[in-house]
Amino acid sequence: MAYEEQLAKRVRQALTRRSAFEERAMFGGLAFMVRGHMCCGLAKGRLMVRVNPDDYDQLLGEAGAQPMDFTGRPLRGFLYVSGVGIATPSALDTWLARALDFAETRPIKVRSKTRAKSKKRPNTALQPTSRGKRKTKSRPRSRAARG
Repeated sequence: MAYEEQLAKRVRQALTRRSAFEERAMFGGLAFMVRGHMCCGLAKGRLMVRVNPDDYDQLLGEAGAQPMDFTGRPLRGFLYVSGVGIATPSALDTWLARALDFAETRPIKVRSKTRAKSKKRPNTALQPTSRGKRKTKSRPRSRAARG
């Protein structure tokens, strides 16, 4: 498992007290969605939180906070929190409150029941011509047939 189940249990209990949420597998771990947006998540024993980008630099100075850089480049507004930052229930609640405060400012995002299908290139092999007949792709003839 790419996240600690005990930490997931603590996060679930804390979120349940304050907001409705949905869990999804994401980032090789577990994400908690509020109003259709990622609020927080778990990966490799760390808490990921989505916070207001305006507060990002200040929150980096908090105990246990690190830039979330799983792509090799820090994502502004996303932080990893580990160790002392999530060791106590009150410390975890503080980070979750920050993440929930930001998630609740976002407009509700409704996830469609069926995902939009990717746009496919039109099949040009059987498109009607201007005369109403269907044309087919011409195939290159072999050397023997060209003769």
